[in-house]
Amino acid sequence: MAKNQKKENPVPEDVHSGDENAPEQEAPEIEETPDIQEPQQEKPQKDQGQLLAEAADKYLRLAAEYDNYRKRTAKEKESIYQDAKMDTIGKFLEVYDNLERAVQQAGDEENVHKKGMEMIFHQLEGVLEKMGVAVEDPAGQAFDPERHEAVMHIDSEELGENVVSQVFQKGFLLGEKVIRFAKVQVAN
Repeated sequence: MAKNQKKENPVPEDVHSGDENAPEQEAPEIEETPDIQEPQQEKPQKDQGQLLAEAADKYLRLAAEYDNYRKRTAKEKESIYQDAKMDTIGKFLEVYDNLERAVQQAGDEENVHKKGMEMIFHQLEGVLEKMGVAVEDPAGQAFDPERHEAVMHIDSEELGENVVSQVFQKGFLLGEKVIRFAKVQVAN
């Protein structure tokens, strides 16, 4: 017999092998026990008012959760935009510095190249201003470590303590965020 086939006769084969004319014996039937059911505890039925209040509470919580999610994602998008804007502007600051140095060079005022450089420099200043970038030249102001980077210290009796005496590189702000710290010399 195949393994997957069920035997109709539960009696072993060797019992019938000796006597082929013997009547087949049926196996005694086993009584199945009914599933035992545990007594169910009766749940108190909630009235419709209580169900409605719970549904309203769930709805309000879900609406508040969605509103918080919407605000959070909007804030994250704005933050990502501001960070990308700051990174992009930061790349152009080297060009700004070079144009500023070129314009400050002494030369013939009638020189066409110098006038062109001045025009390009002022155009770049205008673009940065439209984007909300503020140039910070802190000469003579109090040193602020959150906006300035001190690269040198000098002793000076003329200037007060922690006053910026010289600016080596201007700082740039986008709103209140620093794009580049101003590199300065501080008097002690």
